[in-house]
Amino acid sequence: MQVKHILREKGRQVVTIAGDATLSEAATLLARKRIGALVVRDRDGVVAGILSERDVVRAVAEASVSALAQSVSLHMSRALTTCSEADTIDDLMEVMTRRRFRHVPVLDDGDRLAGIVSIGDVVKSRIEETVREAATLREYIAAG
Repeated sequence: MQVKHILREKGRQVVTIAGDATLSEAATLLARKRIGALVVRDRDGVVAGILSERDVVRAVAEASVSALAQSVSLHMSRALTTCSEADTIDDLMEVMTRRRFRHVPVLDDGDRLAGIVSIGDVVKSRIEETVREAATLREYIAAG
């Protein structure tokens, strides 16, 4: 199974934020949308990084409440790992587990943002695939 199958199920909407927005604005957006990460875009709309709930918590732990007035660009992850729609779920799960992150932006062939996949999306997909395989095996055994 490929990343494109997850996007087909969940949709391609990605919540983004500008790098010059404040952490307070980012935290509000994360809470309002009930999501764990925001893709950060530069002034030209190009993906510049990602800001996760963990990044916000780290910033507040380091600078207390004053961190909330700081810009997203100061705290976002710039070393961005992305994937394509053609990548397999197994490969993506391995990368996410090894690198210890929970959100991966999906880029199309022109390096434009095409979606975002969370570890929850990956696990859900793998569970559904396993259930389908088990049902197919049961049907095969019952027919035999």
